[in-house]
Amino acid sequence: MDQAHPGEAAGLPPGEPPAVPPGRASGLAAARLLGPADVRRIADRLGIRPAKRLGQNFVIEAGTIRRIVALADLRPDDVVLEVGPGLGSLTLGLLDAARRVVAVEVDAVLAGALPATVAERAPALAGRLEVVTADALTMPAPPGPVPTALVANLPYNVAVPVLLHLLDAMPSIGRALVMVQAEVADRMCAPPGSRTYGVPSVKLAWYGSARRAGTVSRTVFWPVPNVDSALVAFTRWPAGGAPGDAPAGQPRPGRAAVFAVIDAAFAQRRKTLRSALASWAGSAQAAERALKDAGVDPSLRGEAIGVAQYIRIAGAAGQARTIIES
Repeated sequence: MDQAHPGEAAGLPPGEPPAVPPGRASGLAAARLLGPADVRRIADRLGIRPAKRLGQNFVIEAGTIRRIVALADLRPDDVVLEVGPGLGSLTLGLLDAARRVVAVEVDAVLAGALPATVAERAPALAGRLEVVTADALTMPAPPGPVPTALVANLPYNVAVPVLLHLLDAMPSIGRALVMVQAEVADRMCAPPGSRTYGVPSVKLAWYGSARRAGTVSRTVFWPVPNVDSALVAFTRWPAGGAPGDAPAGQPRPGRAAVFAVIDAAFAQRRKTLRSALASWAGSAQAAERALKDAGVDPSLRGEAIGVAQYIRIAGAAGQARTIIES
C-alpha cells in the first residue's frame, strides 16, 4: 500500500509540509481558527464591509491558514510581524506557532476588535498578541522585542512598497512569507532576463532571495477577488548585504545609491543602459564610463543584469564623482 503524504488529509498538494502542530511554541491550547460563518459573523457585528481601497479580502478557510503557517516555518522563539490582520484569521494560526505576534492594522475598527477575537478563540495565547494601529507603508520598527519574521496577507495594491519599507525599517526580519497577487509574485521572484523581471525583482534582491512557495485559490477569500494569489518566501542575505561588491578599491555603495541606478535603468527599459542611465550619470559618456568601470556592457538593457551588477555600477559612479569633486 502506498504511504499517504501527511498533508493529503488536509487537502495540501503533494510535497507541501503538513500544518504546524497546534500550540507548538509552548504546548498551550490551540487556537480555534475562523471559518466562513465566523468571519461573516464578526464582520456583521463590527458593521464591516471589505474595502477595496484597502485591499481587504479576508481568508475564510482554516486549511489555508494552516498551510501558510506551515510554510512560514516559524520557530518557537520567533517574533512575527503580521501586516493587515483584518478579522484575525491568520493571526490565530500564527499565535499557535510563535512566541509573539505584532499585528499591524491601519483600520482602527479592525485593530480594536482583534484582541477580543483572540481572547474568545485562543484565550491561552492572548498574551502573545500586540496590536499596532498604523500604516505599514510608513511605520517605524515597533517597540518591544524586534520582529524576526514577517508573515502577512499583504494588501495587493501596495504589496511591494510595504515589503520593501518593512525590510529596510526592520533589519531584524530575517525571513518572510507573504501572500500577494500572482502577477506581483512573479515579478518579485523573477531572475534577470525573464519577461517579468523589473524594479521589484532587483530591489527585493538587494535584501535577500525570494521564491514562489505556492498558489492560493480565489475561493478561500471573502469577498472572492478577481485576481489569483500566490505565496512568496523570502530569506534575507547574511550580514554584509546583497551579493556583489563595488569595483576593487571602492567603497560599497548604500541602498539609496543602488536604488537610484535601478530606477533610472528601468524608467526607460527599452533603451540600452548607456542611454537609460545618461540623465542619472550626467551624460551618456559618463554612464558608459561607469558601466565599463563596473564591468558591465553598456549595450545591455536593464533587465539583463542582476543586483550584483547594479551595486558595481553605483560604486563605479560614486568613485568617479569622488575623483571629480576632489
